[in-house]
Amino acid sequence: MALGTYTIIILLSTVVIVSYLFSLFSKKTNIPSVLLLIATGIAIKQFSAHLWYNEPAVNKLVKILGAVGIIMIILEAALDLKITRQKVKLIRDSFSSALFIFLFSALGIGVLVMQWLDVPFENSFLYAVPMSIISSAIVIPSTSHLPEDKKDFIIYESSFSDIIGILVFNYMIMKNILSLKSAMIFGGNVLLAVVISILATVLMIYILTKSRIHVKFFLLFAVLSLIYSLGEMIHLPSLLIVLVFGLVFNNTSLFTFGPMKRWLDQENIESTLLFMRSITAETSFLIRTFFFILFGYSINLQVLILPDVWQLGSLIIVILLFARFLYLRLILKTNLFPELFLMPRGLVTILLFYSIPMEKSLGSFNSGILFFVVAVSSLLMMIGLLLFKENKAEYHDKSEEVI
Repeated sequence: MALGTYTIIILLSTVVIVSYLFSLFSKKTNIPSVLLLIATGIAIKQFSAHLWYNEPAVNKLVKILGAVGIIMIILEAALDLKITRQKVKLIRDSFSSALFIFLFSALGIGVLVMQWLDVPFENSFLYAVPMSIISSAIVIPSTSHLPEDKKDFIIYESSFSDIIGILVFNYMIMKNILSLKSAMIFGGNVLLAVVISILATVLMIYILTKSRIHVKFFLLFAVLSLIYSLGEMIHLPSLLIVLVFGLVFNNTSLFTFGPMKRWLDQENIESTLLFMRSITAETSFLIRTFFFILFGYSINLQVLILPDVWQLGSLIIVILLFARFLYLRLILKTNLFPELFLMPRGLVTILLFYSIPMEKSLGSFNSGILFFVVAVSSLLMMIGLLLFKENKAEYHDKSEEVI
């Protein structure tokens, strides 16, 4: 059954409006809007099963939206990361947290999958990497009501988790990963990506601040998307380009010196930065909306009743929780609430899962496990935020005593 042009416009507009209402509802209740979007996708599939469903086409759309979404989300996070001397400890703690928890989780899940499915560790570790990445796309919008120190820690940690996870994934899909040659090629690619990003950043900042035309953001986004896509095609860690661009743009005073300061109009940079933050947030919201609805639409609910799905999925969640508890309590020695539960898996996890090459894929790994981990980790985040909301007054009282 074909849908008319205006019917499609009405449906798309309704989806955006519903997503906005979900965001408002999420702020009031701490129920992650991603769960509501996924549930909406599942419901749409159930009610429209007789209309049209093409699994390869839906999966392709999920991949495309995921690739665009990841650029926007990393850019959005980078534009919020202000580097100052006062934040050096915060940056160090959040990076070490992201690195330790990622490695511990990936190794633990890799061993679990290897033993459970009786597969080589290299393949099981590749599947473990996406599930070990905290979703900045989900957790950052959920931190708005947290105290500044906790909010900053989560923003930095989830952003670093995205970058570390994607870099490790890019390395794992290479051939002969244990050889010195592969390690040197990957290291060279990282260095090349950083050099390209610095050059592209300086050039784009100059163009954006000097250009008199008003259509700036989508020019920037087109250039970043072009560089990202070309980089991915030649196996460069091109997400670094997006991250470095955002960091340099948001901290131009740290990265510009000599004649560069005279070329760049700092006042114009600040006004452009404010505009970019607004547009990036709006675009990220739009992409997340359609991505998670399409992801929900692609889910086969019947797989969730399979024992392997909920048993293996539950063990993976236990490993993720234990890794966070171990680092936050025993190494960082910080308060566990709500940080222990702020570990949702989302867009990056799904995108990388769909990007696993055929030659390294595991036919015995049920994709329902991925949905289980995404859903349960989001529910745990909701519980953590609700627990923190109940103890918020107590937290403030203790903070005032310390002051």
